[in-house]
Amino acid sequence: QVQLVESGGGLVQPGGSLRLSCEASGDILSALGWYRQAPGKERELVALIRSDGSTDYADSVKGRFTVSGETAKKTVFLQMNSLEVEDTAIYYCSARRALGNRIYWGQGTQVTVSS
Repeated sequence: QVQLVESGGGLVQPGGSLRLSCEASGDILSALGWYRQAPGKERELVALIRSDGSTDYADSVKGRFTVSGETAKKTVFLQMNSLEVEDTAIYYCSARRALGNRIYWGQGTQVTVSS
């Protein structure tokens, strides 16, 4: 079992920054990451970090967002810079359990980018 709690969302102007945090508990993890879902849109991967430190990013956030953290500490962060209106969504922390690769999800935190 894995439980995750994310925080750090809020309202920010275009061009601003936010830092999301996620704390997990439970089983050993092989990856931690972030997904987002905007109203009427499909959920999409934003960024992830694996136990070896390698990362993946959605094309839309490359160069603006940075994912960091450690699976061993069960913590992950998402530094979001140069935010755009299109980044508005609910952001979900996710974790991949090392044993069996099962995916777990946090409750989500709202990010709103608006002038």
